[in-house]
Amino acid sequence: MISKANRLNEVKEYYFSKKLREVGRLISVGKPIISLGIGSPDLNPPQEVVKALKDSLGDSMAHAYKSYQGIPELRSAIADFYKNYFKVTVNSENEILPLLGSKEGIMHISMAFLNEGDQVLIPNPGYPTYSSVTKLVGAEAMFYDLNAENNWLPDYGEIEKKDLSKVKIMWVNYPHMPTGTSASDELFESLITFAKKHSILIVNDNPYSFVLNENPKSILQYKGSKEVALELNSLSKTFNMAGWRVGMLLGADKYLTEVLKVKSNMDSGMFYGIQKGAIKAFGLSREWFQGLNKIYAKRRALTWKILDALDCTYNKENGGMFVWAKLPEGISSEQMTDKMLYEKDVFLTPGTIFGSNGEGYIRLSLCVSEEKLEEVISRVSS
Repeated sequence: MISKANRLNEVKEYYFSKKLREVGRLISVGKPIISLGIGSPDLNPPQEVVKALKDSLGDSMAHAYKSYQGIPELRSAIADFYKNYFKVTVNSENEILPLLGSKEGIMHISMAFLNEGDQVLIPNPGYPTYSSVTKLVGAEAMFYDLNAENNWLPDYGEIEKKDLSKVKIMWVNYPHMPTGTSASDELFESLITFAKKHSILIVNDNPYSFVLNENPKSILQYKGSKEVALELNSLSKTFNMAGWRVGMLLGADKYLTEVLKVKSNMDSGMFYGIQKGAIKAFGLSREWFQGLNKIYAKRRALTWKILDALDCTYNKENGGMFVWAKLPEGISSEQMTDKMLYEKDVFLTPGTIFGSNGEGYIRLSLCVSEEKLEEVISRVSS
């Protein structure tokens, strides 16, 4: 066998890719597994969005290659969306870059700005892809601690005790995944100040801003942000379009120009019909989010009952598509998730996959019907 590339030496297969095979095996032998592990929306996209995709299929050139920057109407729709919901003004010509899902943006940004030996500030706990991509491009992950005592927010005093001279990028993710902590004005203002002080590019990964969150925020709302910050966003969670792979990167032209150099060599543009569907989604009224959040609020209340039965503690003020919960003393994250999987036929996510500070916690997804959540309550209460 040809040997693997050295860049894979420190990179593992994505946890859910591996664990879902095990869950699939259990289901195949008759186990009635209920998964509360993954944030893949089980609800349908808006009907208008699906119709827009279908109606577009007869358009001339609908099946041809499209611009790497998306069709102009899509960029305009994104600009209008940010103006309406975040009060952010962006130039649709050069400050918006549509993506095939925001996950690819993490790779594109890293390839555009990181050299071997550069360092990257990554939240612990945080989205595992930040660390994996950093390693894949030959840079070094420098983790910064988030903890309950500081409400899962960065402690700049602690971060600045480290040598930051080689740091080029800092990943932030508010509303935060996995904890559900919301952003504040003070958070984003302090991040911009910190970035300017140390010449660091801040990237806010913002896919959960409308899920059980009445005050969506963007880092680009704040003075001076375009000098030092980019923002990733996505339609996956907000409009139940995870499989469509529609994301976007917003920020100053000087940064997006460099990212486009990478992207234009990686893909051949987004399918026209998907772009037309996305345009329709961006134009929906606030009633869409209100209806969605009513469903998630009911599910979250049931999820709290599951956690009460497990003697876990949690913060009812947090939003997002998950509930982050602290386990009772004496049991580890992986012990609890294995116990639930093999004794109760329920798949949960151990907090440790998000970093060492996730030990002692579990994460439950709200992408499950009320009926299934009621069944989980029955199982854990028996």
